[in-house]
Amino acid sequence: MHESLTWNLTLNFPVPEDSIACCPAPVRQLIVTVYHQSATMTRRVVPDFPERTGRADELPARIFSTGLGIAVRTGKRDGDEDGDDVSASKKVFYTIVTADLLIPGDGDPLPHAALVARDKLIVWVGKQSDLPSEYTQQPHKTHSVPYLMPGLWDCHVHFGGENEQTAIEEGTTGIGFIADNPATAGARLARGCWEALQRGYTSLRDVAGFGCEVAKAIEDGTIVGPNVYSAGACLSQLAGHGDIFALPAGDALLNLGVTNITAGHFGSGMSCLVDGPDECRRAVRLQIRRGAKCIKVMASGGVLSRDDNPLYAQFSAEELDTIVSEAGRMGRAVAAHVHGKPGILQAVRAGVASVEHVTFADQECVDLIREKGTIYVATRTIVKLLLETGGKGMPRIIWDKAKLCGANHLKAYKLAIENGGITFALGTDTPPGFNMAMELEFAVEAGLSNLEAIRAATANGPLTLREQAPKTGQLKAGYEADMIGVCENPVDDVRVLQKRSNIGWVWKGGRLYKGPGIGPWGEELDG
Repeated sequence: MHESLTWNLTLNFPVPEDSIACCPAPVRQLIVTVYHQSATMTRRVVPDFPERTGRADELPARIFSTGLGIAVRTGKRDGDEDGDDVSASKKVFYTIVTADLLIPGDGDPLPHAALVARDKLIVWVGKQSDLPSEYTQQPHKTHSVPYLMPGLWDCHVHFGGENEQTAIEEGTTGIGFIADNPATAGARLARGCWEALQRGYTSLRDVAGFGCEVAKAIEDGTIVGPNVYSAGACLSQLAGHGDIFALPAGDALLNLGVTNITAGHFGSGMSCLVDGPDECRRAVRLQIRRGAKCIKVMASGGVLSRDDNPLYAQFSAEELDTIVSEAGRMGRAVAAHVHGKPGILQAVRAGVASVEHVTFADQECVDLIREKGTIYVATRTIVKLLLETGGKGMPRIIWDKAKLCGANHLKAYKLAIENGGITFALGTDTPPGFNMAMELEFAVEAGLSNLEAIRAATANGPLTLREQAPKTGQLKAGYEADMIGVCENPVDDVRVLQKRSNIGWVWKGGRLYKGPGIGPWGEELDG
């Protein structure tokens, strides 16, 4: 257009010369040229194509304009007299699910139940005999399932995308996270996201990985997967559980540091190395800028990192206080990786929302966890998996740490359950797509009832996010319609959730992604 002016003209053809007299000469010439070209063309009437109008009283509230400023209005829709309200034509449509038994996530199961969802939200739950006619008399689709429960949560997964077994065998754990292009990691994670949803997991909390980026691809429909709530990169001190010991310190800091101006990642990978309150504060802000819904801190040594000791605390009390305070100021909860007692006590005192692993918790630790209301995420699955290898393919130092932690992990978990008053959520410490429902079985082995394990895997999951928690994990009016239909009764035996074929229906946000007549990407199949 001429200079910076926008000419808002409403034109009919043929174009009266006086109607464009105010336009600069180049614009007048362009309009006349367009008119003469259109006059030589055969005009066709295209159904529902926006109509040109020259009358101001015919212009709707919603107006679309061409590059020449020619106003057009949207085509009319049913129930929309002037074409200005796109939502006016949207029909009310309900999803009605009847179940022999409805397991709400928090509370007692309800036999012969029905649930009604509209769009993404649950609007009614109750007895089938009490189902209001206002729902059945409107356009709706009914599904009948044996057992209906909330979609599952795994509160401790890693969106790393590294070939982890090769890395463990070669003693190079973590190098792939900076050597590989993040796009490669994302491609490796796509299948796992789809698999997780097929297994009934509608929400995952990524506590170190590329979950911030993968979540965007899921949200815009590029790939299919659960809701992802990511911490982005975990925060580790130098020589901590998030360090890459196979690299010289300078190379590790170059790629994982947050202060060096030449750093290549600035906290955009799996972990970032921070020392001192100022770097801790900046790292928290970097992850939130990246899209993190929570913050992960390595508050003790770990198992799969080569040279740190899981019994020792990591970060000073001042550093941890800074991390928790800065995260809280921006509405983010902190999850703390902790094995040894000093790390557990220091993290809980700092005010983290959840403690992960909690391997060497004793009575003092359990009492403090209960007092502070900290959520306990045991991650029993990864412990069992490591012990089952017998050390095959692991460097001796890592296998020794795995045995050390494995010898005490279940004891601490049982102690926490026996004491009562502690909130448990479930996480596997695996990549997305693994048979994550094994964690419910291990929770029952540690002392939870089947129903308590289900609550830990559903209603308690969002609690780990505090202010960022979505309204999911429960089948109640006002909650998002994330739910699964199960063929066998998990209240009798949670192990039925491990069998993929038992998960017959999966809804996420009210949309059916698995069920009769539904394709692998959540599309409705013909017939």
